[in-house]
Amino acid sequence: MSIIFYRGAAVSAQEKNAWILGVVAVLGYAVYLVLLLGSGVGALTERPYAQIMLWTIGGGIIAGIVINILVGIVSGMFRRDAGRVDQRDRQIARFGDQVGQSFVILGAVSALLLAMLEADSFWIANVIYLGFVLSAVLASITKVIGYRRGLPEW
Repeated sequence: MSIIFYRGAAVSAQEKNAWILGVVAVLGYAVYLVLLLGSGVGALTERPYAQIMLWTIGGGIIAGIVINILVGIVSGMFRRDAGRVDQRDRQIARFGDQVGQSFVILGAVSALLLAMLEADSFWIANVIYLGFVLSAVLASITKVIGYRRGLPEW
């Protein structure tokens, strides 16, 4: 694990935030799927997905905030400049967010098409949620790659 996370250099707070966001997004969606699939027998569209979705989204947001605060506190105990943000951090954050937003748009367009096809609200809500999760994961991966290998030059 230390090879993945440290590679002999200090990891910035922003890179840690990217890792935390990606892991929380994946775990939150996994919890949602487990709870949804275990919520009863019958068609998926007849299960109480809305409550499970709202609780896992809220839990993911709270977990992400709490973990980021705890990591920030622990990092601040060992490094004075742990929370410092430089130009490179801002560029990586912006690039990662732009890449991640592609899945928000893809999820929104998919939901729009499902609504036009008069699909069940279950599918519309789930495609939007999946778009958010994929957006967070892709943004996190892009940011981590940006920190490890640099930004693309074009």
